Amino acid sequence: MARFDFQTIETAAMVGGENRAEIFCDMGLMYATGRGCEIDLVQAHKWLNIAAIKGCERAAELRADVAATMTKTDLAMALRAAREWMTVH
Repeated sequence: MARFDFQTIETAAMVGGENRAEIFCDMGLMYATGRGCEIDLVQAHKWLNIAAIKGCERAAELRADVAATMTKTDLAMALRAAREWMTVH
């Protein structure tokens, strides 16, 4: 599978369209599984959280699965990162 170009993905997702929540969900899955990158549960939760906020039910389920494996500190970092991203974008 091809690597995501983060700048292109974030730009495409910010522009709008019905698929943007799915793009964020895919980014969360990428980080959760290490597909094309190192596994990073903080980033995975961040992107799945954003996708869930944007209306992706699948992302909400996956976010809960990821959260169950995270420390409280990492979970707090992920929530803060998602909040900061949402504030800026």
